[in-house]
Amino acid sequence: MNNAIRQIHRWLSIIFTLTVIANFVAMALGEPPAWIVYSPLLPLFLLLFTGLYMFALPYVAGARRAGKHV
Repeated sequence: MNNAIRQIHRWLSIIFTLTVIANFVAMALGEPPAWIVYSPLLPLFLLLFTGLYMFALPYVAGARRAGKHV
């Protein structure tokens, strides 16, 4: 499960980067459509959730090893 979350997080970061680049290119060409402006938000929120999950993993594992079931 942890490896799948890490892989998803990596692919989401690539998608997020591409949407931000597309956003800058569209802005350089003129007024971009709203769907291009807001397209980075979905991968950004998904990155937030996967990142918080990976951030919490060591703390949850440490609490389980110490005998404090979380």
